[in-house]
Amino acid sequence: QKAKKGFVLLPKRWVVERSFAWVSRFRRLAKDYERLPETVKSLHILAFVTLMLTNCFQ
Repeated sequence: QKAKKGFVLLPKRWVVERSFAWVSRFRRLAKDYERLPETVKSLHILAFVTLMLTNCFQ
């Protein structure tokens, strides 16, 4: 199978970019002020859970 040359649109990329755009609305995650990486990870998980719950109840 030959590799395609040039730009190839990836359908899953749009989902990821949209998700990151939603998470960027959380002001605490706009810049990395936290000392521990575990804190940043927990804040991202909390943001995504909040987004999923919001989408479930709409």
